Amino acid sequence: MRLMHLMLAALCLAAFAAFPGSVQARSAPLVDPDPVAIPAGVDSAKVAKDIKRALMGRGWSVTAEQPGQIDSTLNLRTHVARIRVSYDNYLGWIGYLTADLSTNLQLSGQD
Repeated sequence: MRLMHLMLAALCLAAFAAFPGSVQARSAPLVDPDPVAIPAGVDSAKVAKDIKRALMGRGWSVTAEQPGQIDSTLNLRTHVARIRVSYDNYLGWIGYLTADLSTNLQLSGQD
């Protein structure tokens, strides 16, 4: 009986060695998503609140928070994912700057 177990184990090892890709976990490259535009006039506190609401709505838990970034963790069965969401109002500032520049140029054309 012991010999039978050893032969079965050797057969299994040989089968897995012949097809190494069949026993590996699926992998996919990690890709950073494109930035999300923050509408002009939305303050950082509102942005942070909306980010946390989106995270918690998908089952993520907020593990740390600092001005401009939120760390979050997702525990799914035996898997764990950790992310850092960075945010600022740069796009809002650029929106204000573009609007001011457009206004100034229109006023300059009226002189």
